[in-house]
Amino acid sequence: MTEFHRDLENEIPRLRRYARALTRDAIRADDLVQETLTRALRKQRLWQPGTDLRAWLFTMMHNLNVNEVRRGVRDQTAINVEDCSRILVATADPTGLRQLNELDRAIARLPEDQRQVLLLVGLEGMSYEDVAAILNIPIGTVRSRLSRGRDLLRKIMGIEERSIVKRSKPSPIRAPAVAA
Repeated sequence: MTEFHRDLENEIPRLRRYARALTRDAIRADDLVQETLTRALRKQRLWQPGTDLRAWLFTMMHNLNVNEVRRGVRDQTAINVEDCSRILVATADPTGLRQLNELDRAIARLPEDQRQVLLLVGLEGMSYEDVAAILNIPIGTVRSRLSRGRDLLRKIMGIEERSIVKRSKPSPIRAPAVAA
């Protein structure tokens, strides 16, 4: 097994997590991961050793997902997950699981561009620079989408912003008086 294959295998859990959060459907997520891995293996020669394999894979996954969404809109085959969730029966509802489900539904209500940035930064812990490269947008746009996404998520979930104490000028730090 080559180093590329080992590194690729190590990224699978992250790819699966992001794909599931992005597509909100386990089967579609698994298909997206499989297609991403297949494409990565086919295009291995294009990857530059020493560069960030994770960012390369996430960029590939992003592009594949965009193409799939566009194809679904064009073919009118997209299924509304909210409509399907009403007919599913939950067997247990512990508080933690309920809160995670509420968060999942709230994230799903975000516009896709904000959701992508929020998931890459918040869930995957990627830097703004990596997210900008993956989504092919400026870093300022990443920051803006992240801020708007967080604000909207708070609003959807009914969470009031913590009170933030703002000062017009930072208070100076004074050194203790020294006896002469």
